[in-house]
Formats: sequence, structure tokens, C-alpha cells
Amino acid sequence: MKAFTCIAAAATLLALSAPAAAQFAKPEDAIKYRQSAMFIQSQHFGRISAMVSGKAPFDATVAADNATIVADISKLPWAGFMPGTDKGGNTKAKPEIWTEQAKFKETNEKLMAETAKLAAAAKTGNLDTLKAAFTATADTCKSCHDAFRNK
Repeated sequence: MKAFTCIAAAATLLALSAPAAAQFAKPEDAIKYRQSAMFIQSQHFGRISAMVSGKAPFDATVAADNATIVADISKLPWAGFMPGTDKGGNTKAKPEIWTEQAKFKETNEKLMAETAKLAAAAKTGNLDTLKAAFTATADTCKSCHDAFRNK
């Protein structure tokens, strides 16, 4: 009985640790994950863009809600840039993501910092403050896309 309990415990531990060891079953899953996170992020960022550009009326609550989502989602895509995801799937990722990993990591850390500032700016309810933070965040997005994304 003791041996059975040990084997069952070991099997359970192995089953629970497997997802941590292999976050994505296939490279295509990782690509889809990162693209989905970026799509959601772009949708919410676009809502803020419409407000700061005057294409939609400014609503402080809606801006703050969307900026919070953008900041939260900005933390997600990076797990999807694992080894083996540079090819396959429908990806626009440049090889530089994997050959210049320190620069890529620095860029994604800057994005997370800028989106946190965007969320804080949106919570002030001040459109001018939001515009400044939006511009800084958009510039960070653009610099990453210029360096690491094919057109």
C-alpha cells in the first residue's frame, strides 16, 4: 500500500508539473497565444487612440478601463516567443527576436513600463496627461515593431 501511495503521489506531481515544463504543446500554439494577446492589446489600445485623436468622445472611465487592460495584457505575449517559434505558423516575427534577445527583452520591459504609465495617466481623468502617456506608449510599440516585426 505504501508503494502504491508513493507511485500515485509521484504521478500526480509529474502531471501537475508538466504544464510548467511545457507551456505550449506545439510552437504553433505559442505563436497563436502571443498573436492573440497582441490582438486584444491592440483592440483596447485602439479605443484609447480614438479618444486621444478626437475620433471618439473622451470618457475617463472607459479610457482608464482600457488602459488597465492594455497594461495587464502587455505582460502576456512574451511567453509565446519561446525557442522554436521563429518559424511555422503565420508569424511576422523577425529572427532578431532570437538573435538579439537582450535587446528584445529590454524592449518588452519598456513596453510593460510604458503601459503601466498609460494606465496611471488614464486614471487621472485628464485628457492631456493621457495623450502624453499614449504617445510614449505608441512610440514604444512602434520601435519594437520596427526592430522585431516584419511588415
